Amino acid sequence: MPAVNLGLPARAAVRGEPTQVGRPEVAGLIDRFGRVARDLRVSVTEKCSLRCTYCMPAEGLPNIPREQLLSAAEIARLVGIGVRDLGITEVRFTGGEPLMRADLAEIIGLSADAAPGVDLSITTNGIGLDHRIHSLVAAGLTRVNVSLDTIDRRHFAELTRRDRLPAVLAGIRAAHDAGVSPLKINAVLMRDTLAGAADLLAWAIENDCRLRFIEQMPLDADHNWARDNMVSAQALLDVLGTRFTLTEAGRDDPSAPAEEWLVNGGPATVGIIASVTRSFCAACDRTRITAEGTVRSCLFGDDETDLRGLLRGGADDAEIARWWRGAMWGKQAGHGIDSSGFVPPARSMGAIGG
Repeated sequence: MPAVNLGLPARAAVRGEPTQVGRPEVAGLIDRFGRVARDLRVSVTEKCSLRCTYCMPAEGLPNIPREQLLSAAEIARLVGIGVRDLGITEVRFTGGEPLMRADLAEIIGLSADAAPGVDLSITTNGIGLDHRIHSLVAAGLTRVNVSLDTIDRRHFAELTRRDRLPAVLAGIRAAHDAGVSPLKINAVLMRDTLAGAADLLAWAIENDCRLRFIEQMPLDADHNWARDNMVSAQALLDVLGTRFTLTEAGRDDPSAPAEEWLVNGGPATVGIIASVTRSFCAACDRTRITAEGTVRSCLFGDDETDLRGLLRGGADDAEIARWWRGAMWGKQAGHGIDSSGFVPPARSMGAIGG
């Protein structure tokens, strides 16, 4: 039987201290193309309660031994360094599914203490959120993004390999009841669910959610992605346009990934993150920490810089910040999907963190 790539390669890809030749003497996370990272994504686990076809294999990802995951205190220390020393202004905890971490409230609370006043959010599938939202908000959670690709229960079960739509909707209602605002919904465009896109938008408006559609990227663990099968932003606009009047409103800021459209004149909007067909790599302001504690400067770049070893080896904050700056200085220009030599990254989205 051929080996199955589950998207979680050995740590051989992790490199030592990256070069900073030519880097200007600035505190922030600048790269060679002049971009500055201010948005930190921290994956806290590879585990997930769903098996979305565009993200994870049916078997799930191999378990990362607990001792190889960053602890709550280690995550908070990196958040503090990022905000205090490197110019980070926004932190989002991802996975896998962050709610699979029993100590998520502790992670958020310690991070809030380490970086007072910084925006702390999670991207979640919403399963179990109804039972935990109050403790998370009390710990310092400010925003929630819920991944929801369809409100058709059959399509949801086929796409996620789990019949859990009622649990997701319960989590969304609980977040609303807890006063979390704005509540954003992220939907990945798939051919099987495109026909229901207008229904999802109508549902989002009715339920006071801000919907953002995302073009599917070649980050699936099974490596079945093909551009010819991908639903483009324009195809989505064509479908939504049969039911709604959409007026282009641009981006909230140049580095925001979503282009916004007013729906029927507003105030409701819909966003589209056209990562493939309308690349925004030139304005990317993100830096990522994997669940094992490596800096990953780009979703599509397999180079990773180990910070966990520094954390556990007695390095001070200044040394950790220096390595992090070096990792970002070497960030690639873009994902290169349109290049004839494009090769998808070894890790899938579930192993990287969104």
